[in-house]
Amino acid sequence: MRPSRTVAIAALTAALALGALPGLAGSREPSREGAVDAASFREVILAAARDRSIETISAPDSASASVGGLGPGDPLADVPPAPNAAPADRPALAVPNVSAAWEWKPPRYTLSGYATFYDNGTTAMRLPRGTVVVICGNGGCLERVVNDYGPQKEIRIVDLYRPDFFRICGCGWWAGTTWVTVRVY
Repeated sequence: MRPSRTVAIAALTAALALGALPGLAGSREPSREGAVDAASFREVILAAARDRSIETISAPDSASASVGGLGPGDPLADVPPAPNAAPADRPALAVPNVSAAWEWKPPRYTLSGYATFYDNGTTAMRLPRGTVVVICGNGGCLERVVNDYGPQKEIRIVDLYRPDFFRICGCGWWAGTTWVTVRVY
C-alpha cells in the first residue's frame, strides 16, 4: 500500500525541520578570543645579526658617501646670513594704451540664414567638427565650436542648443527660427 500524499509531505517537512536544527547539524556558537600568549612578543635575534655591531656597518663604498656627511663629533654649521632685503620701490612698467573697443579677427567667410534650436546640447552646422564660429542674431553674439553635423533642412544653416538659441534670438519662447549671421574662423 502506498502512503498518501499528505503523509509524504509531512514526513518531508519533518526531515527538513530536523536538518535545520543547529545541534543536530553539528554547528555551535563561536568561541571567545583566547588570551594572547606573552611569548609572542619576545625579542627575535637573527643569526646573521648576532656577530655584528652598529660600529662595524659602513657605507658600501666611498662613492655613495655624502659630501656633506657628519661624523659623530662634528658640530652643526650655522645658517648662512640672510640675503639683502628686496628693494622698496618697484620698477615702472610700460603698459600699452588700451581702448574700450576690440575687433574680431577677420573671418574666413560669412553666412546668413535661419537658425533653430534642439535639445542635444551641441552646435550643428555643415562644417567640420572643431570649426570656430561666431553666431550673431538680434539678441547678441556667441562664439561656439561646431561639434555636430546638421541641420537637415537646407534653409537652415545652424542648429543651436536651446539656451544658446534664445540668447542670440532676442525673441520669445514661442519662436522656432531666427535670422542669424555666422562668421566662420
